[in-house]
Amino acid sequence: MEEKVQNEEKPYKCDVCMSEFTRKESLRIHMRIHTGEKPYKCVVSMSEFTRRDNLRIHMRIHIGEKPYKCDVCMSGFAVKGNLRNHMRIHTGEKPYKCDVCLSKFTLKGSLRDHMRIHTGEKPYKCDVCMSEFALKRSLRKHMRIHTGEKPYKCGVCMTKFMQNCKLINHMTI
Repeated sequence: MEEKVQNEEKPYKCDVCMSEFTRKESLRIHMRIHTGEKPYKCVVSMSEFTRRDNLRIHMRIHIGEKPYKCDVCMSGFAVKGNLRNHMRIHTGEKPYKCDVCLSKFTLKGSLRDHMRIHTGEKPYKCDVCMSEFALKRSLRKHMRIHTGEKPYKCGVCMTKFMQNCKLINHMTI
């Protein structure tokens, strides 16, 4: 990997976002962000990537490789960033703060999802009944109404439920 030099000249500039690069090849790879080109494809899950390195890291999921270990609980992670996020469980760090209500979050994505409370944005839409949802998991849960899927099963009587809370309620009766 190249070492970053502080005052290194960056003659290659992205016309779209003005990012600058020291090498023409780096700019070419960067442009994939803007063009949507994803030339590297996983043969297992069909996921696509802009960079070969990202495909290599992704493959760890399929082969079960988890080189990054938590020193506290020994959980393993395929991606270094996932270990960093996991460590916040142990440290209690919540670096992402809502500017509206000052709630704090461990993950950037959790703050993004939270902001929909304030904006009213509902980007997930049911193709069957056109109901809209702020969270992807809410749409997935809703879809069970249409599909009849009941993924939660009582281990005693084998009754199935659409929601985990219904199973828990069943188990306490």
